[in-house]
Amino acid sequence: MKQSQLFTKTLRQAPKDEKCLSVRLLLRAGFVAKLSAGVYVLLPLGLRALQNIQKIISQEIENIGGQRLLMSVLIPKKNWQQTGRWKTFEELYKVKGKNNQEYGLGSTHEEVVVPLVQKYVFSYKDLPCYVYQIQTKFRDEIRVKSGILRTREFDMKDLYSFHTNEKDLDRYYEKVKKTYFKILKRVGLKAQTYLCLASGGSFSKFSHEFQTITSAGEDLIHICQNCGLAINQEIKQGYPKCPQCGKKEFKKEKAIEVGNIFKIKTKYTEPFDFQFVDKDGARKLVIMGCYGIGPSRLMGTIVEVHNDKKGIIWPKEAAPFDVHLIQVENSQKVKKEAEKIYQNLQKQGIEVLYDDRDKTAGEKFTDADLIGIPVRIVVSERTLKTNSVEIKERNKQETKLVRISHLSQFLKSYV
Repeated sequence: MKQSQLFTKTLRQAPKDEKCLSVRLLLRAGFVAKLSAGVYVLLPLGLRALQNIQKIISQEIENIGGQRLLMSVLIPKKNWQQTGRWKTFEELYKVKGKNNQEYGLGSTHEEVVVPLVQKYVFSYKDLPCYVYQIQTKFRDEIRVKSGILRTREFDMKDLYSFHTNEKDLDRYYEKVKKTYFKILKRVGLKAQTYLCLASGGSFSKFSHEFQTITSAGEDLIHICQNCGLAINQEIKQGYPKCPQCGKKEFKKEKAIEVGNIFKIKTKYTEPFDFQFVDKDGARKLVIMGCYGIGPSRLMGTIVEVHNDKKGIIWPKEAAPFDVHLIQVENSQKVKKEAEKIYQNLQKQGIEVLYDDRDKTAGEKFTDADLIGIPVRIVVSERTLKTNSVEIKERNKQETKLVRISHLSQFLKSYV
């Protein structure tokens, strides 16, 4: 994409009412725009980053058997009544159509996925089954803060697994744990993220959260200094010792919950009487697991963790583009060579943001640092004297000259 054709602009300053670092940077860099409290528009750069995160999640979930579908946002009142959540779900948006039919806007999708899968699963031979979606969710939060980390409308990947017994659920549950850390590694958050014990509600002793350490976090977690398991503050008073290793040394940290997994067992299959026939011909309730991770929250968390005083520093796989090509000076020679490099890189499948704008070098470099694409390539009269371009990684200070004829080979280690 040519930056001159990008309709959005960078901002010198973020709005004064935004206190959260990640959303201040995303607003300034032109990734998001605020519509109202807790509601943001994804601009072209932001959408590209979000789609990259979604792609990573989809790849890893499908590697463990997840089949993607897309469930409706409008969920009939009767489905919510079946589980009792029409009355008890405080954050549920409720709407009424012209025919007086009432709906809840999808804040979670157990009330849809259970009767849906029930239409196709009858026997133990049909199980296990794993389905997931990436869908917009709506929650009527009383107060929203922290930019895109807590909003009224947000992006969520929810995976649901269906099993014949708890042993099979346990096996898949452990597989999802490992998969979540693969996702977090690819988006640059594994080193800062801990598996955290949380309340399992009425259906399990524990659920598990994936908590990323950052000063912007809303949760307090206690990290075992021996084995690294964390415990959410909400349940810590019941665990003076680490339930995994028995040690007592903990470190308290603020963190953002980027994902969670639950063994919900028969909590939602029972209200819908979702049964299967086992090998002996007996009818039994299907057992479930539920696994959530928020792509839009991941995007905000990435920015909270990966930044400096100049702007965002995108991890390679989440970045909106692979390289930021910058044309310095407007001589015909520089323009011609920069355009040629732009076209050649695109032909090789390298995604390029090409800054061809009529701006000073200083303005272009400032915007490049703010936007935070991993690799910057500069074409100027100086570099062309040696038939070279200047390469700089966003997370490093040094620059290097690379021959244009060697550029494609050089970039293979970066993109």
